[in-house]
Amino acid sequence: MTSTVADVADVKYVLLTTFRKDGTPVATPIWAVRDGADLVVWTVSDSWKVKRLRRNPSVLVQACDARGKKTTGPEVAGTGEVFDGGEAASKIAKKYGILGWLTVTGSKLRRGSGGTVGIRVRDAE
Repeated sequence: MTSTVADVADVKYVLLTTFRKDGTPVATPIWAVRDGADLVVWTVSDSWKVKRLRRNPSVLVQACDARGKKTTGPEVAGTGEVFDGGEAASKIAKKYGILGWLTVTGSKLRRGSGGTVGIRVRDAE
């Protein structure tokens, strides 16, 4: 059976890999949530992963631990796109409970409502 990005979203931490201009992979452990057949993450709008994603939408996702060192399960190829951070933040807060809510709220206080974005990852075609 082939794994999908939505299957990976059910774990606590996801290793999101984006690619530099020269093709070098850069992996980042991040919270993620399932949204139908997609995986949704929430991050700072001026982060390097967002800049890399806007240039090259190809990503890889895999289950991992909080530090991204121990990976489990298959690595799944996907296509990422940046979208509204408010929607992503509410999904993250719901999945991760009080810690998610505190993180989202703290970020809104520090960065304002436009300081974060969501990344939607779909299965690669």
